[in-house]
Amino acid sequence: MTGRRSPRWSQWVIGAYLLLFFAYLFGPLLIMAVTAFNSSSFPRVSPWECLTFEWFVRLVEDQRLMQGLRNSLIIAFGVVVLSVAIGLAGALFLTQIAARSRAGTYTVFISPILMPGVVLGIATVLFWDRVAGSIGMAYGGLFYDGIFLTVLGQSCFIASYCLLVFLARLQRFDSQLIDAALDLGATNTQAFRRILLPFLKPAIGGAAVIAFLASFENYNTTVFTISFYNTFTVEVAQKVRLGIDPTISALAVIVIAISLVAALANEAGQSHQQRRLEGHGRGFVAFFTRNPAAVLAALAVGVIVVVLAFAVQHDPAACKARALEQRLERQQQYQPATPAPAAPTQSAPAAPGARDLNPGQGSFGDVFRGGLAPGSTPTPEPTPAPTPDTRSLNPGQGMFGDVFGGGLAPGTTPAPESHEGDSEE
Repeated sequence: MTGRRSPRWSQWVIGAYLLLFFAYLFGPLLIMAVTAFNSSSFPRVSPWECLTFEWFVRLVEDQRLMQGLRNSLIIAFGVVVLSVAIGLAGALFLTQIAARSRAGTYTVFISPILMPGVVLGIATVLFWDRVAGSIGMAYGGLFYDGIFLTVLGQSCFIASYCLLVFLARLQRFDSQLIDAALDLGATNTQAFRRILLPFLKPAIGGAAVIAFLASFENYNTTVFTISFYNTFTVEVAQKVRLGIDPTISALAVIVIAISLVAALANEAGQSHQQRRLEGHGRGFVAFFTRNPAAVLAALAVGVIVVVLAFAVQHDPAACKARALEQRLERQQQYQPATPAPAAPTQSAPAAPGARDLNPGQGSFGDVFRGGLAPGSTPTPEPTPAPTPDTRSLNPGQGMFGDVFGGGLAPGTTPAPESHEGDSEE
């Protein structure tokens, strides 16, 4: 009985779904790759200004980013060594213990994956600070070094990833091979090195790659343990937070190219090895002839290489000058017109009930005496005339008469004191 063919519309639906799925996955990467070659200071595709490669040059010339890259590589190397060793030891331990205690031990080994990276980072700093204090280590020692603490903090959970990789590989291992080697006189070390380790070789490579990538892109744990150092991921996060520029797009292009080359090389190597085991040759050629996606990826890598080679001789200075002139013209075009100065208006006639103010006086009249209006001369205050009931004061006496004898008024000469009374006595 032959199967019934699916209708044509269902094939179109499946094709449209796959197209949307891959557009969702690779669309942002494609747009970011295009923005790396636009001369605009902000990463954008439209409007397109000029073809330039200066963002790759600026990326290389960024000293903080390059220093962060070196620190990330050092940390990733330490994490790979420590995590692979811990993961392999944990996987071998789980295969040797009793079955009833295996579930609880497995939960303990996997629990760091379930913890937030922020918690792991803070716990790492606090724990090793207490260890340094208990052994009398001064501040600035090994346990206070940011790179050392970052390696320890990241290895806490990355080792669990390596453990899972080794457990998946050990499930297909026949433990009777170890027993046979021991019966034939081999030691445990020889059985591990000549039987178990070659079997785990692919798992070791996969665990190392996973540990390297997980360490290189980690941010949550690293930001608490790195201290005054800086890693590549932390520096990129700071650049994005302070203001993104197309150097991030140039970095994305480089990462995409390296990932494609590494993936193609790995797949081609495995295909070549598989065909050699089957007795066939030309594994690399068969890999590309039977895999259209690999052909497209290889073409994309070739285009990137050609474009980068063309960048050495390309000079976008003239194009950038024209783009600057066009931006200035657009700014002048959309700039609002300056309003014309208003014509002087004649003053309206004064109302019948409005009092006439003296020149130089403000709207409040002459409240502030002294002529505060700019350019005006202060008018002297009029002297009030004496009233009829005011008694005449002697010259040189104050307003209180001669109460304070001696003529204390300023500018007067003290009168000599009379001694008539003394002569009569």
